[in-house]
Amino acid sequence: MKPFLATALLTVAFSAFGHGGEDHGAPPAALIQSVAPRASAASDDFEIVAVLEDRKLVVYVDRFASNEPVAGARVEAEGDASAVLGLAGETSPGTYVIHLAADFPAARHPLTISIETSDNADLLSLLLDTSQPEDAAAHSHDWSEWTVWILATVLLLAGAGLLLLRRRRQRR
Repeated sequence: MKPFLATALLTVAFSAFGHGGEDHGAPPAALIQSVAPRASAASDDFEIVAVLEDRKLVVYVDRFASNEPVAGARVEAEGDASAVLGLAGETSPGTYVIHLAADFPAARHPLTISIETSDNADLLSLLLDTSQPEDAAAHSHDWSEWTVWILATVLLLAGAGLLLLRRRRQRR
């Protein structure tokens, strides 16, 4: 029993020693990233991703087979009655922007995007979800969690008490 206890104490003690080179200062700032609402769709010819950024809908269009951006296409978007869209302007090869007159209300919006190139045309449907993500509920400690911690503490103290009683009996 004594060698086991000595080994356990030495193991714990050696892990407390410092070691070289680490900065034990303040932890780095938490990474906060906001993800804009987005939707995607694909057909045999095209693949699109629509991203809602402020008051503009950015539509990325590429060829499904090769993943190359589709430049010079006519891209038009239509939505339900609450989302009036229109013709998109090309900002860079494969990137098209539609400026919106108003913000999208928080809901799920079905969109239909038509793509016309010199050699092909396609109609893709997608669902853009602009509803706000549920905030992560604040971590609250309910009674079951407290019960587990209290029970663990009681068991630890009882075990230490039994160990001390056993050692006293052995000394007598």
